[in-house]
Amino acid sequence: MRYFLGADLGSTKTHMVIADENGRILAFSRSGAGNYQSVGYDGMSRAIEEGLAQVIAQSQLPISALAGAGFGIAGYDWPSDEPQMTGIIARLGLTCPIGMVNDAMAGLFAGAGASRGVALVSGTGCNCRGWDPETHREGRVTGYGYHMGEFAGAAELVWRAMQLVTFEWTRRGPHTQLSTVFIDAVGAKDLGDLIEGYTKGYYNVGAYLAPRIFEVARQGDQVARDLIRWAGVELAEMAKAVIRQLDFADCDFDVVLAGSMFDGGPLLIEPMWETIQAFAPRAQLVHLDAPPVVGAVVLAMTQVDLTATPEIRRELAATLKQALAV
Repeated sequence: MRYFLGADLGSTKTHMVIADENGRILAFSRSGAGNYQSVGYDGMSRAIEEGLAQVIAQSQLPISALAGAGFGIAGYDWPSDEPQMTGIIARLGLTCPIGMVNDAMAGLFAGAGASRGVALVSGTGCNCRGWDPETHREGRVTGYGYHMGEFAGAAELVWRAMQLVTFEWTRRGPHTQLSTVFIDAVGAKDLGDLIEGYTKGYYNVGAYLAPRIFEVARQGDQVARDLIRWAGVELAEMAKAVIRQLDFADCDFDVVLAGSMFDGGPLLIEPMWETIQAFAPRAQLVHLDAPPVVGAVVLAMTQVDLTATPEIRRELAATLKQALAV
């Protein structure tokens, strides 16, 4: 029996598992944030070391028993990041082949296995990556959000919503119930006070308000509805960019949706999917129903040319959901 290590290093937590070649979970751990952009390289190293110690202890396997390891790493955005991250992982003492990808790619592997696909991520932020196993080409956007014109995760959605609220105040745009919701959320006296406090930094208008935007849209507010539609189309444009890079427009491939923004349902997903399908009609929509660390295990398996079948991925997902619920 072969055993595999998978690690998902996120901006708020790190998940790590050891699984066998049939998808049976032997060990699962949670540790601290692993994105070096928020916790530094020391914090990243600490999260990995703590997680590995936990899963090795739970599984009662020696490190030498691992046949492959896969790491999905938030913040692994550029080739220049690789030497530092490789050095941190090398200190773990692993003797098996190791794969290391951006965490968006781990989501793709979780939803599509090692097949041709594009992962579209919309959580607090947004990202898009794609993979062609036949050519070993990866497609990508920058993952740097509104700075690079990439929309929309929750942070970008609220950023744009504040612009629309401001348009009401300046009479550049129509009234929207979002103004009242944001005023109440931060305890502002009125719309002018909200905008002043936002620009001066003493009112926190952030990603946590994204679910309220969806609530207002469902109540019929046209500004909120148009805003969410805009977000869906913008997400589709990111996907289209990656599809172009990989020459997927006329191919069969999966588009894997990952992230809490997609919990918003049809208001966001329908305009996004219409835009993608008009460009790539043979694409198939996959809602990621598995923790991204599943994709890290799939990546580990590919290091020894083992294919993670849908059955293996389902077994991994089912047992991991149980572990996450504890």
